[in-house]
Amino acid sequence: MHEFWRAAFSRRIAVNALKVSLVIGTILNIINQGENILHGLPVAWAHVFLNYFTPYCVATWSAAKNELSRRTDK
Repeated sequence: MHEFWRAAFSRRIAVNALKVSLVIGTILNIINQGENILHGLPVAWAHVFLNYFTPYCVATWSAAKNELSRRTDK
């Protein structure tokens, strides 16, 4: 498990996950709260956070698992 966390927090994976999070999180926020944003109504900030945090976690998990799998296949 230590190797997983080392891979997950590597600069390459973290930067890539951040990029994925910004794109997917923005799309999710537009889908989920676009009407509120367009009409100047309040948004649910917890949902904004989760809309960015969830894709970050998924991208990180996937990339770290892939990295560990690639290392063991050699």
